[in-house]
Amino acid sequence: MTGLLTGSKLGALALFGKGLWGLEQVYREDRGFCGTWSERWREAGEFYARTHQDPVNRALHIVGIPMIAGGALGMVALPRWQPLWGLSALSYTAGWGLNLVGHAVFEKNAPAFADDPLSFFVGPVWDLQHLRGKGRAASTAPLQAATQTVTHAPAGEPAVAR
Repeated sequence: MTGLLTGSKLGALALFGKGLWGLEQVYREDRGFCGTWSERWREAGEFYARTHQDPVNRALHIVGIPMIAGGALGMVALPRWQPLWGLSALSYTAGWGLNLVGHAVFEKNAPAFADDPLSFFVGPVWDLQHLRGKGRAASTAPLQAATQTVTHAPAGEPAVAR
């Protein structure tokens, strides 16, 4: 976070990626998780859902996460220290503020990514699905489709996904 705010673009992104990958490896090792990425995504989504029950916190996330994502994109894409870059930095910081207030004041827990690094990516997807009114069913539907196996049926009959 700080790297982007100080104008370091590639260094901040590289450090973020390396750190997130390392945290994911530690997560898998500590919990003895050996499943597929689809299973891991589902596990992270369920954890995210359990740690985001308060409606005010969820509303703050629905506003804050796009501010973070848009701000980060702006800080990476725009020339450093220009007015629009500053606006991006402000959006990024305010978005984090909304999310942290949501957890501290309303949810009364740490952000999900503090315990599960994949939640950093699962969270925005989960929030977007809820914003679109798809709710819980939508958050697991792509995972169910990705983990289904297709059985071969006799000639003339359709194959069945299980």
